[in-house]
Amino acid sequence: MNNKEMEQIQALQKEITFSGAFSARGNHKQGSGSSGFANQSEKLENQVSTRFNMASGSQVFTAVAVCHLIEEGKLEFDTLLKDCLDITFPYFDEDITVKHLLLHTSGIPDYFEEETVRAYEDMWIQKPMYRMRKASDYLPLFQQKNMVSPVEAMFHANHAGYILLGLIIEQVSGMECSDYISQHVLQKAGMKDTGYFKLDELPERTAAGYIETKEGGFKTNQYSIPIKGGPDRGAYTTASDMVLFWEMLMGYKLLSEEMTTAFLEPRVSLSEYISYGYVGYIERKETEVVKYILMGYDPGTNFRSFYRLDQSLAVAVCSNKEEGAHEMIKKIEEVCIK
Repeated sequence: MNNKEMEQIQALQKEITFSGAFSARGNHKQGSGSSGFANQSEKLENQVSTRFNMASGSQVFTAVAVCHLIEEGKLEFDTLLKDCLDITFPYFDEDITVKHLLLHTSGIPDYFEEETVRAYEDMWIQKPMYRMRKASDYLPLFQQKNMVSPVEAMFHANHAGYILLGLIIEQVSGMECSDYISQHVLQKAGMKDTGYFKLDELPERTAAGYIETKEGGFKTNQYSIPIKGGPDRGAYTTASDMVLFWEMLMGYKLLSEEMTTAFLEPRVSLSEYISYGYVGYIERKETEVVKYILMGYDPGTNFRSFYRLDQSLAVAVCSNKEEGAHEMIKKIEEVCIK
């Protein structure tokens, strides 16, 4: 990006008091930047190398890991849940498959219905967040509930489905889900600054998440999200690592060309212009794919990323506040494609 284009982005950062970092790289444009504070108390500024919580944006790593196991012949998309996980779900439909879980069409109950991110924060009052350290810790929140819809009847963003995918990864691989993803996805992609970190053991260059209080100030999100991320949300990354992820995925470095094609295919139509696939949300223009979209929202966390095919353009925006990433990525795309 030239100086004028960077000035436009910096002006928006100032206008919306953006706190976070961004990175963009494509055929014709590249640039990065940051603003705000990783630690407000100490006035430590965010850097391009700062790590941020991705919230549910990190589900894409789980999906890649599942597809890697399928490539190895250890699973199939049509493998039934009851055949690949030795856990009883008394009220779940027996026809649920791995594919249904990946595409959020299983119809199972979620462990949390996301009306607002603040409601998610309140959830951890009765269920202490410091006990949520592995995928199986979430089972009591949905294991005994009834189905909310028939299998394949509807698309409904469902974190419990990705908890189940994490448990499947563990049973099939014999490794903890976060370890398997780190080894077979993150390390393979060269994402050295990305991982599943505990809130009480955060590494260097990691931003605290901030929530606006009723009084107009801010508090950290350390008691508002699970202590460690899992298969459904909560990995930490840098904006530049996410750009690298897209490049490695599109270059067939994470999955074979055949599996990558399947991974990127639109599979569930959500509207005239938006579909969903194993990769996440997909924007279309008629039958042609325009871009692949990832997003995540949690208390003190706001994440957006996309890969645009016509420009071979990867963009990631990470924020340690609840607002700003959408406005930033919209402006960056505008600057890069005009």
